[in-house]
Amino acid sequence: MLYVKSTLRQIIYRAEILAQRVRFASLPAPENGWPILLGISFPKSGTHLLDQILLGFSRVAPFSLRLHSFYAEYEGDSGRKHDPEQALRWLRALQAGDIASAHLFARSDAVTRVCTPAFVPYFIFRDPRDVVVSHVFYVTEMEANHVHHKYYQSLPDFDSRLKVSILGRPDIEVEFPNIAERFAPYLDWLDQPAVMPIHFEDLIHDRSGTLNRIIDHFLARVPLQTSRELLLESLENSINPGKSPTFRSGKTGEWRKHFTDEHKKIFKDVAGNLLIRLGYEEDNIW
Repeated sequence: MLYVKSTLRQIIYRAEILAQRVRFASLPAPENGWPILLGISFPKSGTHLLDQILLGFSRVAPFSLRLHSFYAEYEGDSGRKHDPEQALRWLRALQAGDIASAHLFARSDAVTRVCTPAFVPYFIFRDPRDVVVSHVFYVTEMEANHVHHKYYQSLPDFDSRLKVSILGRPDIEVEFPNIAERFAPYLDWLDQPAVMPIHFEDLIHDRSGTLNRIIDHFLARVPLQTSRELLLESLENSINPGKSPTFRSGKTGEWRKHFTDEHKKIFKDVAGNLLIRLGYEEDNIW
């Protein structure tokens, strides 16, 4: 039954793609054909928000009306790490006009495949201090099937959970390293000219400017003759805060409400250099 439902969804999805191509038949295809729009994200960094923005391009070009699929390197309910080949199979399954989303490590083979004219890739990330706070709320209160849910609930208070979110759980079989080690497999996306990096905070504090940069990155591969005003309006109108938990509050720097001096110390010890690499701090004096 699940297979039948999955097959039916794919049939409907491909029918929608064909309908989009008919709708935009008058648009000349780009030199290398219509690409795949790929949103890569570090967990708890605005994944749904980026998905919504990329889907906005379906209003002006023959891209999918819904997300093709989502890939994550870990299974949420078991914590099992996927085989690297699984990520490549997922990437190979994507087709022209798809819009897809992934927590995707920047392994050399994935980078080689994504950084080609077949893709228009984006990478969104967030202040890791806000990430660890968001992770605690998500695992403890919002996702009962998460592999760490019962453990987080067994801890006496938020402070102790936040320490685990920063330091990881090196004492268990399920892989959950500290925050710097969790981010490390994504870092190479920042060194790829073909991938546009997006600070989640920029979408809060300078949404118009950031959306224009997203448009510029798109137009470099897909030179539409559509007005900038219409493109910007299409992306703006696609944003639905109610369906993006990270974006709903519209706040940044929430870590300041939750970090004690002890949290600051252990974070600096394990991930101080990460904050500098990502541009959130100039040094460890914060």
